[in-house]
Amino acid sequence: MTQPPPAPPGPAPPAASRFDAAVRAAVGQGLLGERGPVAGFIDTDGVRASVAALHHAFARAPGVLHTFAAKACSLVPVLRLLAAEGMGCEVASPGELRLAVEAGFAPASIVLDSPAKTREEIRLALALGVAVNADSLEELRRVDALRNRATASVFGLRVNPQVGAGSIGPMSTATDTAKFGVALRDPGAREAVVRAFADRPWLTRLHTHVGSQGCPLELIAAGVARTYELAEEINATLGTRQVTSLDIGGGLPVNFTDETVRPGYADYVTALAGAAPGLFSGRYGLVTEFGRSLLAKNGFIGARVEYTKDAGARRIALPHAGAQTATRTVLMPGDWPLRIGAFGPDGAPKSGPVLAQDIAGPCCFAGDVVAYGRELPELTEGDVVVLYDTGAYYFSTPWAYNSLPRPAVYGFRSAGPDGAVVFATVRDAQTMDAIAAESGLAHADALLLGG
Repeated sequence: MTQPPPAPPGPAPPAASRFDAAVRAAVGQGLLGERGPVAGFIDTDGVRASVAALHHAFARAPGVLHTFAAKACSLVPVLRLLAAEGMGCEVASPGELRLAVEAGFAPASIVLDSPAKTREEIRLALALGVAVNADSLEELRRVDALRNRATASVFGLRVNPQVGAGSIGPMSTATDTAKFGVALRDPGAREAVVRAFADRPWLTRLHTHVGSQGCPLELIAAGVARTYELAEEINATLGTRQVTSLDIGGGLPVNFTDETVRPGYADYVTALAGAAPGLFSGRYGLVTEFGRSLLAKNGFIGARVEYTKDAGARRIALPHAGAQTATRTVLMPGDWPLRIGAFGPDGAPKSGPVLAQDIAGPCCFAGDVVAYGRELPELTEGDVVVLYDTGAYYFSTPWAYNSLPRPAVYGFRSAGPDGAVVFATVRDAQTMDAIAAESGLAHADALLLGG
């Protein structure tokens, strides 16, 4: 029998947390309940505070473009909020580029980092004037053929500093064999990068991204430092200041153990300054690409408990949030544990004696378990379970397993002297008609003989 993962994270936030009022209000207003059994929620005031903290931490560095990694929360209203707060947008697909444009980001503030850009994708980027980071020397040769001298695009080359992996392998993008960028320590690669810049006076940016969750600040800073050193080498070799900006990626890890924000952006800047003292001198413009660290702790998933049962002397609660909204946690529970909150049918935090309970989702496979043996007040039908720290990569990009509908997403803020919670719809819940349409309903007879 498969053993449940060890060491669950710490307790849920205290009753006074800023989300408690939102849960109660969502239940009271019918956004969360029997008719809407699962939904995502985004604290817009929290998002604004996170963006402000990022800008404040980098205030010492002139000429910084902070971009938001669209994959972390690919919802147009969220992207538009970030644009209004002075963020740019990092995109990694034609779809994300479309969303960034619809959200209102200026082309000069958009960076395209797709690792497998098609010619059409490159043509569109150049027509719009968004920045393009080539992922390989082969892609640079493709850009050679497509580049229009009149384009306003800034061109960069992604390099892999090969500084090693963090504690989560799939989140580490600077290992010896990572698929991203030009591997700098491979024989002849560094020299090839210098030649690539020498042959292309329009190539003016170096890009790197060491990883995200599970990567310590020291590892990230080491990768940025190696990229800074390469920029200095290129400029010295060419005898001119051709590399004028460094895209240092994002990847600030998020603390999922409790509700505190650690490490912070100030910690990140301190680590960078220690590893590459010249980084903030103004010699290079800087671009960042943070995602999870801006949104994770500013969002949560609420889900109604449909049933509870006992099996093998274990209590199991079955809410409507599982692998379809918490995919990483279900498939890699040891690396992506979530804090769980228990609320009553009225949306008030539950109290009383705790009971070890599995929190299992609605997907039809045995491993759809969000948390094993979590000690919570006893859950019953109609209660609400909250999955904290899920503002990034969870409800915004759900998995369509079992044709379960995409959940509604709401932004919320406190308003007025009484602190009433005001909601705004970010995304409607997916309808059964939409599910059928996406599943090829318009072509239902296409495979029949004579069809």
